[in-house]
Amino acid sequence: MCGICGYWDLNLKLGANTSIVELMASKINHRGPDGQGTWHDLSSGVAFGHRRLSIVDLSSAGDQPMTSHSGRHTIVFNGEIYNHVAIRNELNASLGDKIIWKGYSDTETLLISIEQWGIEKALTRCVGMFAFALWDNLDGTLHIARDRFGEKPLYYGFQGKTFLFGSELKALRAHPFFQAEINRKALGLFLRYNYVPAPHCIYKGIHKLPPGSYMRVTKQDFSRNAESPLLYWSIEDAVRKGKNEPFVGCDKECVDQLEGKLQNSISMQMESEVPLGAFLSGGVDSSAIVALMQSQSAIPIRTFTIGFHEKAFNEATHAKAVASHLGTDHTEMYVKAEDALKVIPKLPDLYDEPFSDSSQIPTFLVAEMTRKHVTVSLSGDAGDEVFGGYNRYLFVKRLWSVLEKLPHHLRGCLASLMASVPISLWDKLYSIFRPFLPPRSQFALPGDKIHKLSEIIGLNGPETIYQTLISNWKKPEELVIGIDSSSSNITPKKEWGLHENIENAMMALDTTNYLPDDILTKVDRAAMGVSLETRIPFLDHRVVEFAWSLPLEMKVREGQGKWILRQVLYKYVPKELIERPKMGFGMPIGDWLRGPLREWAESLLDDSRLRSEGFFNPAPIRKKWSEHLSGKRNWQYLLWNVLMFQAWLENEKVCA
Repeated sequence: MCGICGYWDLNLKLGANTSIVELMASKINHRGPDGQGTWHDLSSGVAFGHRRLSIVDLSSAGDQPMTSHSGRHTIVFNGEIYNHVAIRNELNASLGDKIIWKGYSDTETLLISIEQWGIEKALTRCVGMFAFALWDNLDGTLHIARDRFGEKPLYYGFQGKTFLFGSELKALRAHPFFQAEINRKALGLFLRYNYVPAPHCIYKGIHKLPPGSYMRVTKQDFSRNAESPLLYWSIEDAVRKGKNEPFVGCDKECVDQLEGKLQNSISMQMESEVPLGAFLSGGVDSSAIVALMQSQSAIPIRTFTIGFHEKAFNEATHAKAVASHLGTDHTEMYVKAEDALKVIPKLPDLYDEPFSDSSQIPTFLVAEMTRKHVTVSLSGDAGDEVFGGYNRYLFVKRLWSVLEKLPHHLRGCLASLMASVPISLWDKLYSIFRPFLPPRSQFALPGDKIHKLSEIIGLNGPETIYQTLISNWKKPEELVIGIDSSSSNITPKKEWGLHENIENAMMALDTTNYLPDDILTKVDRAAMGVSLETRIPFLDHRVVEFAWSLPLEMKVREGQGKWILRQVLYKYVPKELIERPKMGFGMPIGDWLRGPLREWAESLLDDSRLRSEGFFNPAPIRKKWSEHLSGKRNWQYLLWNVLMFQAWLENEKVCA
């Protein structure tokens, strides 16, 4: 696990200046505090920088940038290739003594496999998470690539006659030719989704390389648009493969096969020469990962969780019960509100690009605590996307099955009626009936949720409902000056035609967008901010492809998601320790904005400040702020969205 960066200065104005690439690499020192390296080619103007977090082959033989024995290729690599030993054995079997190995790192294995097979074939053989850049000295060509799901980040772009790339934007910003111009379209997308979706970036001229792709850059690309990234793997391919090769078998055979594939994935990801553990929340996903880890370990697995004194946000008691049953070496830490509040000033620099999933705060806290004990931690992320766990998958299907039977005008009347009842009255009515409702029908903020429901029951089609549910600001064009409605949407209706049902369509879209750009970004930046490597066994592509070969009823059954994963878990953990209402990894942001964060927020949302900066129309923001402070509505997520951009913008001014 490392941080990478570099540039190609075609006009040789700077040459391959080692001091510049060293400066770029120093900005991402947190991604690799164990070592650094640079490489340059004076004749071409190419320079690579690397920061190393040593996990496998701790010797100098694993140092980067790394040049092949032939001298043709030089690579700078971030990540882990879990099956690199199998790849190395295959290379040895076919080439024998022709290969001269310097060490046993996965970087060297990848470098030699590219030299022997070509970049696309090598990529398709790899099981892992990674991002890398490769210079081909023979062809004078630069290649960049990213893993199938986007676990590891990679930014790139042309700045005049210079091509830049890096793990984080702060590395690119350190280059003297970088131009920090805000991309307003990306800002609109950020307001809608809480993140800037790939391939977009908050800066003009800079992009994120899409997951599962690689790109070739030649001299000719500096005078025209670069070649588009080429996909070597995609969710669409996995969907088609699943349809063509569907799983055939009974429930037990299906559960056994999934268990075997997860065991294999976890076994590979437990290989490490440094201390290793796992995050444990006590939910289905993390408990399944920890259970399968412990089943393969002769010693107790190290597990980690953070708890909160506020009962509505605390899962630590559940995690402790699971850890006790499995016999792990469990560490927990209860954090106070002031601990969480101290993280907020760090967020703009930590996330490097506007990012406003408020669970970024507890994610950082658990990573920070975990890093005090281990260097690598496995995670249960992606279980919801792969096995149908999000509540919206069931909600949209149920809602649309009712709405499609009602005339559109009747739905409009119902929506108006629901919105006309004050939130406070809905809350009072709900409090009366709550004791008589089943656990799955009990939830917080009922009046606010009913008003939000009124916004979607008049919509046409499940794809529009889904888009509305995942949207934060529904009409970003009303806030961002200089954009229109067509520039703030990434969910085209045609994508739904690839799927046989609503649930699969949403799962595929979440895996393509929400997973890499929110969940994986959140975990990567939080963990690497404290030099912790995270690994995600559910994102072994063979596990994902198997999941897409299954009929939907293996994932969603009897009104509950992740059916098959639960059956695997119940082999190791009693059902009663797991089954409870789903709880998000959240924080009481709404209360904080009315309390300890009020002065900070008021400064960032000041009307004159917003006008002078010129990005936002202040009126809708100030309206939401006023309603939130008065308690009329809970606009915590919309306000946090704007506040995170404002805090990032302020940090950028400081950085400049």
